[in-house]
Amino acid sequence: MAERKDDVVLEVRNVTMKFNRYEVNVGSLKELVVRAFKNNLKKKKFECLKGISFDVHRGEAVAVIGKNGAGKSTLLKIVSGILKPTSGYAKRYGRITPLLKLGAGFDGNATGVENIYLNAAILGYTKKEIDEKFNDIVEFSELGEFIYSPIKTYSSGMMARLGFSIAVSMESEILLIDEILAVGDMAFNHKCHEKLAELRAKGLTFLIVSHSEAVKRYCKRAIWIDGGKVREDGDIDTVFAHYKEEMTAPRPAHQSVPVLPVTPLPPKKK
Repeated sequence: MAERKDDVVLEVRNVTMKFNRYEVNVGSLKELVVRAFKNNLKKKKFECLKGISFDVHRGEAVAVIGKNGAGKSTLLKIVSGILKPTSGYAKRYGRITPLLKLGAGFDGNATGVENIYLNAAILGYTKKEIDEKFNDIVEFSELGEFIYSPIKTYSSGMMARLGFSIAVSMESEILLIDEILAVGDMAFNHKCHEKLAELRAKGLTFLIVSHSEAVKRYCKRAIWIDGGKVREDGDIDTVFAHYKEEMTAPRPAHQSVPVLPVTPLPPKKK
């Protein structure tokens, strides 16, 4: 095996991920439970990722694009360590913060303050490190006195604010972002983009899953995942152009959705 280059912070080699997919054809919940208890549910392997390999270098910002179901989010979960691949490996050289689902891991009965320490500890930070960043997190979240209220009283937008604030304030070396660039209202969303731009200027490494060309403001490279494989890896403008061309191409006749005739409603009787 070739030695890792000094500037490589993410190393993904031949990652394959298989899941069990159950074929369910039952008439009721009771029948489903009975068949599951008797181990009488047919299942087959579904290969979500098929031998994915790439490197991400220190300070690089890479977009992972592809249609729904291509395996992008699964890939990020493997890179972050949440999932273990069926075969292959993903190695990380540096502290990593996954922004996969903002607010994941929060305790609904705990306050915002308590969840800051809980969430940051899950990311691998010490109490001393969290203490040093605590005021920055609270200030950035703009939650005010709600920071002392239980998380279960928060709206989804408030939880997203707190989750994003923790992730960007702790400033790990590698940031994984999965379609969460629309956080909060317009003003807060603008603030988030400004923060991400600031982190990019500091040289943080980004790996971003997105369908939006808005990622071009951060990324110069894109990896197109198609059918669980790397379809293309290169300059973001070129890869996005090829991706858009295929996504907007007319579908073959056998794939087209048939247009059914519409029968007009009879006029209402007066």
